[in-house]
Amino acid sequence: MADLERPERLQIMLTQDELAALENWRFDKRMPSRSAAVRELLRRGLASDGFLTAEVGAKSQEFGVLLPNDDGKAPPEQAE
Repeated sequence: MADLERPERLQIMLTQDELAALENWRFDKRMPSRSAAVRELLRRGLASDGFLTAEVGAKSQEFGVLLPNDDGKAPPEQAE
């Protein structure tokens, strides 16, 4: 296999709604691929401040791309 610029592979699981949000953002920003879109979102997120620190024992399923309820309100731990 040829040497890759990015030899590390990262797999994530998304809901259909999360994938649709990613695809919509990607096409809106004219990103060339899902991978490029995810890298750009990671770059933006890592450069940001103001995020909560995960609680001890927090589960992966507690962290989603979209708000967990359809009313547009943040979950209680993020609301302030």
